[in-house]
Amino acid sequence: MTRTIIHTLDAPAPPPTYSQAVKANGFIFVSGTGPFDAATGEVVGDSIGLQTAQCFRNIGAILASEGRTLDDVVSATFILWDEADFAGMNAEWAKWFPTNPPARQGAKLPIHSRGQRISIAVIAVA
Repeated sequence: MTRTIIHTLDAPAPPPTYSQAVKANGFIFVSGTGPFDAATGEVVGDSIGLQTAQCFRNIGAILASEGRTLDDVVSATFILWDEADFAGMNAEWAKWFPTNPPARQGAKLPIHSRGQRISIAVIAVA
């Protein structure tokens, strides 16, 4: 099995303990991606809608570095800091996947890092 590490400067750099994404066996596995600005590393937005949108912009940049788009996403996992954010996250999610959304699962975990309210990981067709 060939494994390719994916990294783009158009999305925030991950911590040194994991990669932005890995391509293997015909899929791209994008790590949990937060609502951070690629240039500054700062959280973008204070609402769950704005932060969800920034996560998808970052994921889109990672996928674009491999010639793929969010249309290629087959599975997604979101982690919320506060379950009260679910409705707002879901409303924003529907804007990014208006038809034929990917399989999805979610969880609530203590991810509150520097104002971060959400993290999203996806698997896409390579």
